[in-house]
Amino acid sequence: MGYDLLLTIIEQLGYVALFLVLCLGLIGLPIPNEAVVMTGGALAFSGVLSPVPAFIMTCLGICSAMSFGYSIGRFAGARLADWFRKRKNIGAFIDRSEELSHRFGGYAISISLCLPFLRHVTPYVMGMNKMKYGRFALFAYPSAFVWTMIYFLIGGFVGDQVQHISDVIYRYGIWIIVALAIVAAAYLVYRVQRRSKVRGQDSSIEL
Repeated sequence: MGYDLLLTIIEQLGYVALFLVLCLGLIGLPIPNEAVVMTGGALAFSGVLSPVPAFIMTCLGICSAMSFGYSIGRFAGARLADWFRKRKNIGAFIDRSEELSHRFGGYAISISLCLPFLRHVTPYVMGMNKMKYGRFALFAYPSAFVWTMIYFLIGGFVGDQVQHISDVIYRYGIWIIVALAIVAAAYLVYRVQRRSKVRGQDSSIEL
């Protein structure tokens, strides 16, 4: 139902819909952010939308949602914290966001983008913890750009399978991120070992 609703909104509002739906995701629209961004990519690659404005609107939508969450936390966080913590589901996400913040610092913002709902809560927690806006922006906006680019391109490749792929990512996103992290770490170790081996061979030749 959420995917059909998204297509209807895009049909009526065009590019602006990509921005608005990502912003309104804060209030619980039944459309995962991944689905919105991938749909934008699929429509752009199919020629229905122009790629550049479609990407810009999706990226701005993510950035604005994060900025709004940060602003609420910064200026009203103390008054809302107790109320949020009384709600078990929201309170659990806030606790998880604070754990990420203590463990990874500003990088928690980047990590939370990959985790449904935490991507909305973590900017709020950062604002509530009085992180300076400049530091928040340094982590939030480049991460939003990269995250949006990845899903936008995925949408372009999967085309009309966006809804299915989105459901899989939304359900198993954390395991996908772990798998990608393991692959990236393995590749990094391989590169380091290969570089050390090459340096060792060069040293042997010089001797």
